[in-house]
Amino acid sequence: MATQEFGHRGDYAYAYDEYTGYDDGTGPRRRGLGRLPAGLRAPIEGRTWRELAYQLLSFPIATAAFVWSVTMMSLGVGLLVTFIGVPVLAAALAGARGIGALERVRARGLLGLEVGTPEPVRPRKGGPLAWMGATLKSGVSWRHLLYTVLHFPWATFAFSVALSLWATGWALLTYPLWQWVFPMYAGQAGLQLYGDDHHSVYLNNPFEIALTAGVGLLVTLATPWVVRALTTVDRVMVAGLLGPSRLASRVVELESDRGVVVDTAAADLRRIERDLHDGAQARLVNLAMDLGLAKEKLAEDPEEAARMVGEAHGEVKTALQELRDLARGIHPAVLTDRGLDAALSSVASRCTVPVSVEVDLSERPAPAIEGIAYFTVSELLQNVSKHSRATRATVDVWRTRDRLMLQVHDNGVGGADAGTGSGLAGLAERLDAVDGILLVDSPPAGPTRVTAELPWRRA
Repeated sequence: MATQEFGHRGDYAYAYDEYTGYDDGTGPRRRGLGRLPAGLRAPIEGRTWRELAYQLLSFPIATAAFVWSVTMMSLGVGLLVTFIGVPVLAAALAGARGIGALERVRARGLLGLEVGTPEPVRPRKGGPLAWMGATLKSGVSWRHLLYTVLHFPWATFAFSVALSLWATGWALLTYPLWQWVFPMYAGQAGLQLYGDDHHSVYLNNPFEIALTAGVGLLVTLATPWVVRALTTVDRVMVAGLLGPSRLASRVVELESDRGVVVDTAAADLRRIERDLHDGAQARLVNLAMDLGLAKEKLAEDPEEAARMVGEAHGEVKTALQELRDLARGIHPAVLTDRGLDAALSSVASRCTVPVSVEVDLSERPAPAIEGIAYFTVSELLQNVSKHSRATRATVDVWRTRDRLMLQVHDNGVGGADAGTGSGLAGLAERLDAVDGILLVDSPPAGPTRVTAELPWRRA
């Protein structure tokens, strides 16, 4: 199923694929390891080894970061009785931000975790004093410092668990391969489980060796899932403490949405100007010329003048129809007067395939949301007419809590392209500008189902 979703997706995302891992040629493929159950292929797939490497590297990095933060903060607080403590504290926070940058790179490379870069320190004025003041006031810097303190005990625990399980599992699993070392070089029958002055227990007979390997297999199969659970905590810490704040991310989204709205409005104005210039305006100019010629011929050739007036009358009708279509494209009167049900029924009647419309709304949303919903369905039905080769389509509109839901379904050939540069991508940007989401489900053989979600705002 080819499903694509557009809209606000949060501050980060996981880049792993269930079967292929990263697209770098190191992960298992469906035609090879991908045929094995997940529990059997987990110990040898690339994701497991990357997560294990992340945990093994976390301990020395977290130790160095913890020592830096605690030492510098203790020194800075102790020196606050003098001015020297201020630059020391600023240096501690700056160092914590550098450690955070390293951790984001490490999480991206080994965990596939994409975390945005937080807002940099921006002093209002130049100079070192302004920079130190901005650094000390930056909540991002203090979150990075908190990460270096909290990550150390967790990294120590995760390192111990991951290394112990990994080493124990593989050592026991491969015990039949290296058991011969004990009688040959250690002077004992096998791996000793218990021993005192009177009694000793060794793993030396075939049953005990096979049982040891079986226990090792269980531990080896369980280790990847334990390590994955440990890295889940690391993901949360990195994303929550080292990424941009939700407020900052929201500001960036709003700035981007504002740009989309401005660009869309400018494009609509250019379209209206072009339609007026190439359509109604050109016809009215021709109409004025034809009427001028008819006026000149009125005395000498009344029949020809009457014919020209008749042609001009036809031009007037065409120009009026174009103006109506243009006005409908700006904002249809039926939408303002009668709401979505009547407006969408009018749009459906102009579609080249039969369309059934069902609008289940107990009240009308805000005019802005109503207009966006109308033009969304209009554009989707135009796509049905032009590209789907469908024989029927349906339009459903309903409300779910505080969201307005739209769905256009057709039985066409499918394969709708929602990639960058397509009409669906532009439609998704418009919806995204008002916190909307566009979901496209269009497998190659069809059918196509496009669902739009808009915020509900009362009129």
